[in-house]
Amino acid sequence: MTNTPYDPSTEGAQMSFDGRMSYGDYLGLDAILTAQKPLSDAHDEMLFIIQHQTSELWMRLAIHELNAARNQLQTGEMRPAFKMLSRVSRIFEQLNSAWDVLRTMTPSDYTTFRAALGQSSGFQSHQYRLIEFMLGNRNTAMLRPHAHRPELVRLLEEELEKPSLYDVALTALHQAYPLPADLDQASDEARHDAVMECWRKVYEDPQTHWELYELAEKLVDLEDYFRRWRFNHVTTVERVIGFKRGTGGTGGVSYLKRMLEVELFPELWHLRTAL
Repeated sequence: MTNTPYDPSTEGAQMSFDGRMSYGDYLGLDAILTAQKPLSDAHDEMLFIIQHQTSELWMRLAIHELNAARNQLQTGEMRPAFKMLSRVSRIFEQLNSAWDVLRTMTPSDYTTFRAALGQSSGFQSHQYRLIEFMLGNRNTAMLRPHAHRPELVRLLEEELEKPSLYDVALTALHQAYPLPADLDQASDEARHDAVMECWRKVYEDPQTHWELYELAEKLVDLEDYFRRWRFNHVTTVERVIGFKRGTGGTGGVSYLKRMLEVELFPELWHLRTAL
């Protein structure tokens, strides 16, 4: 054992970056690490800011992957799409773990800076809304919180003009099991039953349509993690603020619990009863 200080440059490590790109330069760390600007003196406001900023970064990656997965599915390249969808599921696993850190903040901690938030709320996240639109939950009323930012409204409206990820999956499904030609005039219940019947055929004979079967399970896996994220959100909010209204004016826990009832890929869940 020796106490002689180790010099990495003796083994070739680069130690001088004057005029050369460094790790911090590549990642833009100066901008990222100075983006936390608490509005109060409360110790826990830094936790609150970083929790939400990192969540937005993970959502940015999720949008990147979902866009690519949808494009791959539209061209019939399912296997690359499977990897991307698996990655999105892992992203939501990361987002789920982040709630564990935020839950170290007690109600007393939060009250020390909650007033500084004004009307700002995660309810207003345009990236979260974009993810919902991409997955198929397309409530156009949710464009209104972004009316003050026309470029964000355009971004969301452009997404609404595209088929959702689930629409693209159903197109692939119907190439194997065509839906009735008059289904556009049928009731929502009839359309739901017809789609579920197509998925049921895939699940009853997975070896014949293995890629569709795997696609279905990737979608279920993704929604599973997404539901967990929503549930953990509800639990965290209830633990920290109880049943107070949210800073953005929603009912808080009551609003979030209503969101738990939203199904992204309903037929894939309901067919399990029919198998």
